[in-house]
Amino acid sequence: MNGILIVNKSKGYTSHDIVTKVKKITGEKVGHTGTLDPLATGVLPLLIGKGTLCSKYLMNHDKTYKVVLKLGIKKSTGDEEGEILQQEVVDEKVLEGKKVKTVLESFLGEQEQIPPIYSAIKVKGKKLYEYARKGQAVEIKPRKITIYDIKLLKIDKESCEIQFEVSCSKGTYIRSLCEDIAQKMGTVGYMKELQRTKVGTFTIEQSVLAEDLNEESVEKHMITIENLFKNLENIELDEKKLQLFLNGVKLSFKLEDGLYKIYYNHQFIGIGILQDFLLKRDIIINEK
Repeated sequence: MNGILIVNKSKGYTSHDIVTKVKKITGEKVGHTGTLDPLATGVLPLLIGKGTLCSKYLMNHDKTYKVVLKLGIKKSTGDEEGEILQQEVVDEKVLEGKKVKTVLESFLGEQEQIPPIYSAIKVKGKKLYEYARKGQAVEIKPRKITIYDIKLLKIDKESCEIQFEVSCSKGTYIRSLCEDIAQKMGTVGYMKELQRTKVGTFTIEQSVLAEDLNEESVEKHMITIENLFKNLENIELDEKKLQLFLNGVKLSFKLEDGLYKIYYNHQFIGIGILQDFLLKRDIIINEK
């Protein structure tokens, strides 16, 4: 099996749990394009077999999330798992629709964000959460992120919760975003729920539930590498050029620079890169 599998991760599973389960089902090498926290749910793209060769084209994808922000409580980890550090009454005026929308929309665009202390970012060779667990102080440098879209979905005044949807760049921490939104609203808050609904072009509608993973469901939902690159133009090679291509020889083509799907006898061979009118092998799926 070679391709991409979109899994809908359920709460409680780790990304490693899902990878291990799919490895056992397929007997293939399996990787992913970015973890989801155990409490988070939603889209987890898995790369299976030779699909792992495609990771360089999938790692920097933008993402879309549905988020529940709980106001009036600050937690050590910025999510449900943490200890309560601060608690306060939320003024009803804070939860007025227009005010909430104005605050959310103020986060649109490129900005700097300070990642949460409970994260896997490395500083001086150690992960930030290792410093946090030992109570050690560490300087956390802000990182550039982009919020492409953010919209209010629901306000629950009784529980002091806001549900919103956000589309953002790779590297955006939604826990930090929730705390920043709460602060701008004049209170504190934490990320109560997180569902990732989209990674690049991969959507939750394409996914298979983690609980439903088996050989049949994996085969049914697998996105082939050919289909993954369906929008690329094709180059058909004859037998002589194919052997040269597979041996790493650059072939001359008067075409625009970019990626191309390579075929022989109408069979998909893999992906080639064309630069300065020279085509070279990149991802080989089928060596004829």
